Amino acid sequence: MEKTSGSGSAPPFCAQEALDLLNCVTGAGFDQEKCIRFLNALRDCVLDKKVKKFSLAEDNNAAADSDKKN
Repeated sequence: MEKTSGSGSAPPFCAQEALDLLNCVTGAGFDQEKCIRFLNALRDCVLDKKVKKFSLAEDNNAAADSDKKN
């Protein structure tokens, strides 16, 4: 069972931690130690919030653009 924040306007659980980690690993000045700290923060968050699975929401405009290309 997936956990969600329950409110339409609130970000999903652990969204900021996941975003921090993704931005860290894609940064030009990759700092492995810093990224490991972000990884640990994300792990702590998912354990605390009992998150089972993440998924990416697809923007309706992006989906429409993809359909037009096919």
